[in-house]
Amino acid sequence: MNQRKSLFKLIPKVDELLEIDSIKTLVKEMPRKLVVDSIREEIEFLREDIKNKSLKEEEVKERNTNLPSLIVERAKMKNSYKLKRVINGTGVVIHTNIGRSLISEEIMENIKDIAVNYSNLEYDLDKGERGSRYSHLKDIIVEITGGEDAMVVNNNAAAVLLVLSTMAKGKEVIVSRGELIEIGGSFRIPDVMEQSGAILRAVGTTNKTHLWDFENAITEETAALLKVHTSNYRILGFTSSVSAEDLYPLKEKYNLPLIEDLGSGVLIDLSKFGLEYEPTVQESIKKGVDIVTFSGDKLLGGPQAGIIVGKKEYIDAMKKNPLTRAFRVDKFTISALEATLRLYLDEKTAIEKIPTLKMLSAGTDKLEKKAEKLYNMIIEKIDLKNCRLKIVDNYSEVGGGSLPLEKIPTKCIMISLEEQSITELEIALREYNIPIITRVYKDNLYIDLRTVREEEFDIIVDGLLFGLNKVKGCII
Repeated sequence: MNQRKSLFKLIPKVDELLEIDSIKTLVKEMPRKLVVDSIREEIEFLREDIKNKSLKEEEVKERNTNLPSLIVERAKMKNSYKLKRVINGTGVVIHTNIGRSLISEEIMENIKDIAVNYSNLEYDLDKGERGSRYSHLKDIIVEITGGEDAMVVNNNAAAVLLVLSTMAKGKEVIVSRGELIEIGGSFRIPDVMEQSGAILRAVGTTNKTHLWDFENAITEETAALLKVHTSNYRILGFTSSVSAEDLYPLKEKYNLPLIEDLGSGVLIDLSKFGLEYEPTVQESIKKGVDIVTFSGDKLLGGPQAGIIVGKKEYIDAMKKNPLTRAFRVDKFTISALEATLRLYLDEKTAIEKIPTLKMLSAGTDKLEKKAEKLYNMIIEKIDLKNCRLKIVDNYSEVGGGSLPLEKIPTKCIMISLEEQSITELEIALREYNIPIITRVYKDNLYIDLRTVREEEFDIIVDGLLFGLNKVKGCII
């Protein structure tokens, strides 16, 4: 016990540590309380180790020598933002867990201009009086999609909820059982419908629904027909479904509005790039759908938003719904979405300047050149030992619940370790100051070049150097 007390006395006091130059510098860079808390936590860790690990005097002195650097590291971690930039090496283009679609630098300039200045968010410059925030996006959405009117809310689930609440509250909405999907975070179409106040009238079976299923379900209580695009899964084999085009004669016959939830909301036919065909918003409008809803941050490649386009009479009613205020978007979303949509006025420009579309349309020849460049940068800077590196063929995914069966040929840097678990390297890359998210398969780590930009190569090389140094025996 006396020996332990003598070891405790070797631990420097908080005031003593605050006088060390590296700690003094830290206090100038961040809140003093945060630094003091970090000091106390590191001291407590050392006390616990003395108590539980029977440290010797030499070990305690060595720990004291390392204490300032540990305090600096802990304080910097405490002072860092929780939401931070990461590098996407997974090959999943619209990765829901790491931010979905990217916004280009050009679009960020528009957001910055709006963010640091006042704007005409709800001010009509022509009339000199209060205006509507929805007016800024209406014209361009109408021009691109061909709808009569448009409005934007904070995500597609909110869009569907607002549409059903406005058009079918207290009445029935007919939908195929095969389209009662669940989206990310366990949000389900039946639950959204229940919250809207509409009554679900499911028809058909999971794998087969016919037009007569819809017609037989129509009663005086029917408010609308709902078509949900199953963008996040597929039923294969003995199947049958009813398209929006098939439903058009039925909605005309019974004078019922037809609503379609497209989910991903693509505005360009991606099949020309070798991807699976996905119905566009423009096609739905042409087929006579009265209201179409879709996401802004999936295949459209913009910010998180729920876009509603279609007949003016219905959208006018939605704007008066009390839920609209709860679901409304802010100036940042409006500026980002307007800048994104402007790029769609020319398809070639959209493909070149919208990161999501650029990644999805990139061919393997281009990806191979990127892979070779990154490979050469790695072997030039890092002396590898017990570690194998090679360029391999693999497959990327669209992600974000879009095109679930699509496997896109890609090029990856594959890393394997001879003695250590590859999981250690994967964890170390995630712990880097700019985390690098990769994928591991059969004891190999993959960095997919489809979702990595060339301006990120230096970060990846430095991150690998950091990670491999943490995995003993890999670096000479």
